[in-house]
Amino acid sequence: MRALALILALLPGAVLAQSAAQRLNDYPTVARADYIFACMAVNGQTRVALEKCACSIDEIASILPFEAYERAETVLSMRRVGGERMAVFNSSVAAAHIVDDMRRAQVEAELVCF
Repeated sequence: MRALALILALLPGAVLAQSAAQRLNDYPTVARADYIFACMAVNGQTRVALEKCACSIDEIASILPFEAYERAETVLSMRRVGGERMAVFNSSVAAAHIVDDMRRAQVEAELVCF
């Protein structure tokens, strides 16, 4: 009976630890790899650049939930398309705030990793 009580007492902590780990690692591998490839294209195709770029996306992931990162990437992608229909992504205050949050996370990552 004591063993069962001990297991039940530890279970919420295990669940919280697991959800905390999931929150810190909610970026899919493909999203991380895309970021690292783009970062390395700008910063050089070296082992040092790989390490710095991997550090950078890890830092961004610790600051910004993947959902917010994905929204910002979508806004930036729509801004590149151009045209009258996409003007809302260039002039919208909400879209600007979404991108600003990601830019702040990128600056923080650059300060830490580069």
